[in-house]
Amino acid sequence: MEFDLENPLTSLKEHQGDTIPALFATESDHMPSLLSFKSSDSLSSIRTEAISLFSQFSHNVDPFISYLALNYMDRFISKRNLSQGKPWITRLMVMCCISLAAKVRNTEMSLSALQKDSGFIFDAQSIHRMEILILTSLNWRMRSITPFSFLYFFLSLFDLRDPSICESLKDRASEILFKSHHEIKTLEYKPSIIAASALVCASRELFPEQSLSFEAGICSCGYVVKGNLLKCLAVLQDRVINRYELAVDALTTSINTQSNKFVQVFSVKQQSKC
Repeated sequence: MEFDLENPLTSLKEHQGDTIPALFATESDHMPSLLSFKSSDSLSSIRTEAISLFSQFSHNVDPFISYLALNYMDRFISKRNLSQGKPWITRLMVMCCISLAAKVRNTEMSLSALQKDSGFIFDAQSIHRMEILILTSLNWRMRSITPFSFLYFFLSLFDLRDPSICESLKDRASEILFKSHHEIKTLEYKPSIIAASALVCASRELFPEQSLSFEAGICSCGYVVKGNLLKCLAVLQDRVINRYELAVDALTTSINTQSNKFVQVFSVKQQSKC
């Protein structure tokens, strides 16, 4: 059966009484060791290199597979010492994390196609060994509890009678989660806090007049520490949303500049023909 990141234990849409407490009780088991990242500059460098490889390997791959694979990688490298200066090890690890995530999601994936443009070709035995190393290092906890696991729960705190409002908030929050996953600062926060913060960000964008009430409702939840929520919210707003908007603005400016140049050149050429 395909693993759903939004429903890691059972169907959260049913909001079963024993499911929600279990999610909050075990979410920390699916987080990387923050102490490892804070105490090792080399680990941050390995992560940066690995994320670059993820972009290369996971092109045209289901974004949920990429998200799950990066969760595996963060947890793995925070527990194992990877050798720097051996790029093939990082490549093998990234490829195996994607492969494992695809298997958990019950998605067919060709490893030969994945390696085609990588510059390294690994044999089946090497891949198998790395996959087993990752599995054992993560204690075989592959049904990761991620921020996606908490979206339905937090939305259920509100009487959103219009289903389209609920879907809009969830869809925008999901976009924010995908954009934020590469940001190393998010590793400081529990998945539930990241999910709550993403929903607050979404509410501010989509329904600004009601966003204060929405934020207050989430902060009143007994599972949420308001201070952590506000800190995580600042990270998402500053390092994810604002950076993305700046990048879009820069791209739009570039396109407009090129367009204006084209119009000017076209106009000159037309005049020269007259």
